[in-house]
Amino acid sequence: MKIYKTLELEIKDRVCHIWLNRPWVHNAFDDVMIAELTEVFEAVNEMNEIIAVVLRGKEKSFCAGVDLNWMRDVTTYSYQENLDESKKLAQCFLKIYTCKKPTIAMVHGVALGGANGLLAACDMAYCDDNATFSLSEVKIGIVPACISPYVIKRIGEYGAKDLMLTGKRIKGKEAEAYKLVNKSLETYEKMEEHVQSIVDLLKTSGPNAVTQCKDLIYTISNVLPFDEMHDYTAKMIADIRASEEGQEGMAAFLEKRKPNWVKEL
Repeated sequence: MKIYKTLELEIKDRVCHIWLNRPWVHNAFDDVMIAELTEVFEAVNEMNEIIAVVLRGKEKSFCAGVDLNWMRDVTTYSYQENLDESKKLAQCFLKIYTCKKPTIAMVHGVALGGANGLLAACDMAYCDDNATFSLSEVKIGIVPACISPYVIKRIGEYGAKDLMLTGKRIKGKEAEAYKLVNKSLETYEKMEEHVQSIVDLLKTSGPNAVTQCKDLIYTISNVLPFDEMHDYTAKMIADIRASEEGQEGMAAFLEKRKPNWVKEL
C-alpha cells in the first residue's frame, strides 16, 4: 500500500478508511493533501475488494479548511497560478463526488471552510453533536466557490445563502437540520456505531449494483434532461437484470437464501 505524506489509509473488513493526517493543524489541507486525496480516490475505484470508503480526520478534528501557511503562499501567486490551483481543488471534490464506491464522511471537532466541500462531496456524512461547522470564507473577503456545487446540492439555495453569506458557526444538530450532514449523533462513539451499521447494510448489497446505482443517481441528477431519462433507465435495469450479479441476486431472493456476495457475513 502506498504511503502518503498527508493521509493515512487503513483497509479493514473491506472498508477503506482515509484519514486526513495533519493533526498539528487540525488536518487543514494544502496543495499536497489536495493532490493526494485526488490520487487516492482514483485508486479506490480500482480496488475491487473495497465496498465502501470512510473519510475522517486524525486526532482532534475532521478538517480546519485551508492551511494558513498555504494560504499565505497563494496570496503571492499570479492569476494563472491561482486558477491552476483552484482547478486542482475543484477536481479533488469532483473525484470524491464521482467515486464508484459509497463514500461516508465522519465529522468531529471542526469542519471549516473547504472542509465542508469534502464532507458534502461524500454520499453520506455524519457528525457528533459537538462538531462545529462554518462556511466562513466571506469573513476573509473570498467565497466558497469550489465547494458550492456540493454544499448547495446538500442544503439547497436558501440554506446555502444563510450559511455562506453570514459565515456563522453551527453545531452538529443544526448541521443535521440544514441537511449538511445526514445525522448528528450524541457522541463520537455513537457516530462510529452508526457508521458501522451503515457499512453493514452496504455489505449486504450487490457491489456492482451499488456502483450502477451511484451512476444512475449521478446521471439523473446531473446529466440527462427529463425526456431522455426513460430510455436510459429502461436500458440500465435490463442490463443489470441480465448481469451475473443481477441473476444471482434475483435467484437468491426467490430461493429465500443469501446471495453469494454476503456468504461470508
